[in-house]
Amino acid sequence: MVKDSALSEITLRKYEKPYHLDKRELVKKICLSLGLLQAGDSRDVIVDILLVLLESNKEKTAISSDEIKIRVEELRKKYSLEMKGIAESNIRRQLKRLRDLMLIEKKNNMYNISEFESLNKIFNDKIENFLIPQTIERIKEYLAELEKEELNQNS
Repeated sequence: MVKDSALSEITLRKYEKPYHLDKRELVKKICLSLGLLQAGDSRDVIVDILLVLLESNKEKTAISSDEIKIRVEELRKKYSLEMKGIAESNIRRQLKRLRDLMLIEKKNNMYNISEFESLNKIFNDKIENFLIPQTIERIKEYLAELEKEELNQNS
């Protein structure tokens, strides 16, 4: 019997071209585009987590979830945002979501952008060229199997 739990999952959304957006808005659109955030979501702490990791990526340093939480709180204060979703458990949950999408990695309880690469390169290598083709291929396998099943029923 086939399990109903997905091996991997990706949601992609297309938005307008990125004109005149500050860095936080750009990261928010990236999170929305990759399905990490829902439109109108007031709990957008994943945006700040990714921003913090992008900043630490400049120095090629990994940081702990505790340090991420502290920096996220500072960012949210800077942008006058509500302190929603900053519980340690939620920070860890959002970090896991970023790891599941292969954007970040965890080693010895320290987090960093995968291989200290740019998000553009990670998207190209791990999502566009790896995850999406594999997902499409599997969908095609299901479609072919359905076609065979329909032919068997008609004969």
